[in-house]
Amino acid sequence: MRELDGNAMAGDLREIFAFDVTVARYTCAGCGDGGAIAQLMLWGQEMGHVARCPHCEDVVMRLVHGPDRVYLDLRGAVRLELPLAGV
Repeated sequence: MRELDGNAMAGDLREIFAFDVTVARYTCAGCGDGGAIAQLMLWGQEMGHVARCPHCEDVVMRLVHGPDRVYLDLRGAVRLELPLAGV
């Protein structure tokens, strides 16, 4: 089997993030609870977004806009479930 780099996922990622991600479901790495991204509690909008679990208040996601890119940190999520269009 040949090893591939992250570029091999480009098409799949484009399909995944071509919709309203707030309807995606997360599972918190801290407490195991989950829900829609829209249910997360936001903190610190001045520098970016820090989204915390409404159950245990652990950080699930961080999103920061830089001058030429967006940084997305999902290390507080065990998984992110994204619905596919038309399914």
